[in-house]
Amino acid sequence: MTEAVETPASVLALTEALLACPSVTPATGAVFDCLEGQLAPLGFHVHRFLAGEAPDGPVENLFAIRKGPEGSRHFAYAGHLDVVPPGEGWSSAPFAPEVRGELLYGRGAVDMKGSIAAMVAAAAQIPADAGTISFIITGDEEGPARFGTLALIDHMRAVGEIPDLCLVGEPTSVHRLGDMMKIGRRGSVNIWLEVEGVQGHVAYPHLADNPIPRLVAMLAELDALVLDEGTDWFQSSNLEVTDLTVGNVATNVIPARASARISIRFNDLHTGESLSARVAEIAERHGGTARPVISGEAFLTEPGAFSAMLAEAIRAETGVEPELSTSGGTSDARFLKDLSPVIEFGLSNATMHKRDEAVAIPDLEVLVRIFRRVTEAALAKG
Repeated sequence: MTEAVETPASVLALTEALLACPSVTPATGAVFDCLEGQLAPLGFHVHRFLAGEAPDGPVENLFAIRKGPEGSRHFAYAGHLDVVPPGEGWSSAPFAPEVRGELLYGRGAVDMKGSIAAMVAAAAQIPADAGTISFIITGDEEGPARFGTLALIDHMRAVGEIPDLCLVGEPTSVHRLGDMMKIGRRGSVNIWLEVEGVQGHVAYPHLADNPIPRLVAMLAELDALVLDEGTDWFQSSNLEVTDLTVGNVATNVIPARASARISIRFNDLHTGESLSARVAEIAERHGGTARPVISGEAFLTEPGAFSAMLAEAIRAETGVEPELSTSGGTSDARFLKDLSPVIEFGLSNATMHKRDEAVAIPDLEVLVRIFRRVTEAALAKG
């Protein structure tokens, strides 16, 4: 094999450079310039493009690929450069990375610019003729996510670059680096409920039709549902009421309508469509309507060769036996699972989305070694 292309920058320097680029969702411009500048010298062909229109677009995306020999395997890294708003009260400026002790502070340090920097550093240590490596990076994972990874998948299919395996660098570790990887996620559907009534004076209820009791009865039936008891790999599905609105400022008026919103996180015993239909039937019986928005379906990457490769890399570098989990919220793995087998693994999630988000610098260095090991194993397989 030929020698790997070396990057002159450490993973710390790579992370600091990305953190110094403000990239509140949707991220565009400078942070993508920065990542392109890190990948191009390593031999990656970088394609950047905008997708979508207002209100949820346009979104900037990046697909970078360094092709190996004809017929070699293709391993993909995936992630996002956008971050949530930093909020107030930081000990240091959220987009001016600062090292204090063994910690590097900055918005996105763990979610997930640190992981992306570790992927770049790992790729720099792998010979170009070991196989094909790609980066699937969006600027909109924290927001609506309509024109991010979905558009990247469309692009990859259009150019015929489908990976054999995909690793998403979300912060999955809980108590220490390596203790958890995600082999699946529950699905998510939000449903807007509405009941129409007839407005009238509270002293003349026979001339009006109050929608609130019907909505309350509907919500009581929905809240009482036991969707399932969980499965071998998934916790039980849950339905939560997340909003209840009447908007009636008058004390002597029966309102014309009442509305609510529910959110269902569901396992692979259900689909977003089947749950939407079940809720719609209940809503209709109570004289209401239901409008669902399905954010993603439940999926599972069955434990096997891929999870074993990653677990071995984690054990070799940390001595930790990772838990295979499907817990937590949604991620863009819900889209990428349609492209190839996908697993999520990354830094500790203790400070993600919090004030003073920070990553342990030694964890960044270990993560590079884990990513390098699993990438080498994935490219060598078969």
